[in-house]
Amino acid sequence: MTGVRAISDVEQGSLLVADPSMSDPNFRRTVVYVLHHSQEGTLGVVLNRPSEVPVDEVLPSWSGHVVEPASVFVGGPVEQDTPLCLAALRAGESAGVVPGTIGVRGPVALVVLDSDPDALVPRLRGLRVFAGYAGWDAGQLAGEIDRGDWLTVPALPGDVLASPDTDLWGHVLRRQGVPTALLATHPGDLQLN
Repeated sequence: MTGVRAISDVEQGSLLVADPSMSDPNFRRTVVYVLHHSQEGTLGVVLNRPSEVPVDEVLPSWSGHVVEPASVFVGGPVEQDTPLCLAALRAGESAGVVPGTIGVRGPVALVVLDSDPDALVPRLRGLRVFAGYAGWDAGQLAGEIDRGDWLTVPALPGDVLASPDTDLWGHVLRRQGVPTALLATHPGDLQLN
């Protein structure tokens, strides 16, 4: 499967992968998980930007339950003082049925942060906390995709919990097959080539 550059392929639970030439420092070599997409706009979180802020400084009741590293991830440039939590549910569990979760797609869910973590965590494979989000107004993301800033690709549930030691951006591109996989070797700045 190859990456697609069409707004019609953006849907809740898909990934937006930054083109190698994207120069915006907020999104350079990022992978954005789409939480919501409609005619009014799109909302997602950047999956591969860990911060130095420990979760226990922001959400102490959740800090012992997040996957490593136990730091808050920078979800995007919008409302960075707003925490969001994404989780992957265990096999057999359904988002929305599990109290304290809001389904996104398949086993991936948003966690209601005023839920009881001790009751919820046994039903999860893992969870991650994000500060802020990425957002696009109506038509804005379509323009960026038309310009070639983003590729739209399917997400895997494990993407939301990927270790920052993994090059998630390169990994997602490589699994798309040729020719899209070749973008993973792009230096970004052609002067470095």
